[in-house]
Amino acid sequence: MNTDSLDGYFREAASWDENRREMQRRSERRAWQVAAAGWLSAMAASAALAMLMPLKRVDPFVVRVDSSTGIVDVVPAYKGGAVLEQAVTRYFLSHYVATCERFNYATAESDYEECGAFHSVQRNQAWFALWNSSNPASPLNLHKDGSSVRVQVESVSFFERASGADDLAQVRYLKVESHANGTAERVTHWISTIQYAYGAPSQDPRVRRWNPLGFRILELTAEPEVIAPPPQSPAKE
Repeated sequence: MNTDSLDGYFREAASWDENRREMQRRSERRAWQVAAAGWLSAMAASAALAMLMPLKRVDPFVVRVDSSTGIVDVVPAYKGGAVLEQAVTRYFLSHYVATCERFNYATAESDYEECGAFHSVQRNQAWFALWNSSNPASPLNLHKDGSSVRVQVESVSFFERASGADDLAQVRYLKVESHANGTAERVTHWISTIQYAYGAPSQDPRVRRWNPLGFRILELTAEPEVIAPPPQSPAKE
């Protein structure tokens, strides 16, 4: 074999090795590109899921059926923005006082939770401290002898602040305490000054069952009311 033939053979062999190396480099680049694309797709999917998570929630709704026509429609949920009639506020104030100022051992736990559905955070802290069994003035301690208290609301009055805000009311009511030993009932007169507000209704179905309109008790001061005795008629001679 002459020299020219050997040189040609070696050039072809070198070219073949170079082609194989180039194919290997292209294959590696393609593999890295595919891996990078996969990682980018996974990160984009994770980011999309993270952004969609706050949108995943359960919204309760009420379906209404007309009793005469049978037409079915969905009652729109209250969002806390409409101006409510004073009669609605009067109902909430009366219901709150009647529920939260009474005591009956059979319903004490349910009443405690229901009243909490109307409280602001600060008011709920005070409510917890009041009912704590370590507090001597807790209703659980005051009525552990089996006594009970029922409430009768007498009147609800609304007041307007100098600033024009309508968020104050006074509720007058009677407390009737019954004793387990059968002694006579004790009736006392009370007056509560209440600051209230409306906010967004809770998303918790249990809380929304008690308080569907987001009514909130911000501050409450309860005091015994002194009732003046009726004037006596002058004695006849």
